[in-house]
Amino acid sequence: MTDTFDRLKTALADRYAIEEELGAGGMATVYLAEDLKHHRKVAVKVLRPELAAALGSERFLQEIRVTAGLQHPNILTLIDSGEADGFLYYVMPYVQGESLRDRIRREKQLGLDDTLRIAREVAGGLDYAHSMGFVHRDIKPENILLSQDHAVIADFGIALGVSAAGGERLTETGLSLGTPEYMSPEQATGERHLDGRSDTYSLGCVVYEMLVGEPPFTGTTAQAIMARHSLDPVPSIRTVRSSVPEHVEAAVGRALEKIPTDRFSSASQFVEALGEPPFTGESPTAGTASIAGPRTARRAQTALLILGAVLLVAVTVFVLQVGQRDQARLSPIHTQLTFLGDVNLATLSPDGRSIAYTSGLLRGQLLMVQDVGAG
Repeated sequence: MTDTFDRLKTALADRYAIEEELGAGGMATVYLAEDLKHHRKVAVKVLRPELAAALGSERFLQEIRVTAGLQHPNILTLIDSGEADGFLYYVMPYVQGESLRDRIRREKQLGLDDTLRIAREVAGGLDYAHSMGFVHRDIKPENILLSQDHAVIADFGIALGVSAAGGERLTETGLSLGTPEYMSPEQATGERHLDGRSDTYSLGCVVYEMLVGEPPFTGTTAQAIMARHSLDPVPSIRTVRSSVPEHVEAAVGRALEKIPTDRFSSASQFVEALGEPPFTGESPTAGTASIAGPRTARRAQTALLILGAVLLVAVTVFVLQVGQRDQARLSPIHTQLTFLGDVNLATLSPDGRSIAYTSGLLRGQLLMVQDVGAG
């Protein structure tokens, strides 16, 4: 055992029996412990020492206690927090199961039904918290726990508590709130006043990863990844996995819009669009709730219009050239025959006795003239 483990075990010995380290993240190390008072397993999360020193215990604990009031079946409840021997810690129920990260590592890509179910449950927790004025700020597979295939969100309000307590001092620790692969563009650029649409963006990144096997934007450095969130278009899901329905790709694309206003207004709207085949993703207009549409459909329509216009111009030019070339063959009664911009392929002579029309293959097109009464 390390000195840190022994110190922590001694510091919390009157309330929790620390058993083992479960893992470590960007802000905290997680330990499995026994709640001595209630005889239950709990997860004790201890903030990194440099982060705890930068924050100070009183402000952090004041901020984090506010989130203890969140009660929802898809949110892991905060049950305790405190400071002991220099350790800042908070306690949550221990979830027997695995994280979404563990499952993605094992399966690489999840089935569509499981993806939609997990997204729906996470969205339910997010909408509830957003209605209470809380933004998670760090939605990612590691913070989505699966207990008997039931998804719960962990660490709700921890990032908010750290941000509120640390302020500008947080930059001195070298840490950033959130995880680059799942940060909304506004969070990546340092905007502190975030709303629920930032969490919806992060959920969109998680849904993308469940389907494709990796987040939409990756890179060799945190700065490179955050820049891609702000600048790069979302890579196509169906290019990697063609079995994913078009409306699912369109919904994920809308959730990952660069500007918050262009996204869904809530996480529940996002998952509703994921489950509705009629969803096409048309761009929102003033006073409507329509959705920004698939670029592929718009590009196809544009291409067809351009192709039609090009063909029309080509045919018009060709027929005009044929008409000019063959007018010398006509008798005087037909010399006034003209071809208009609409390309009339059959035209009466001015006296109404003859009809002119084109005939033959494209390369051998001729201007033919015969009497109206002829066979």
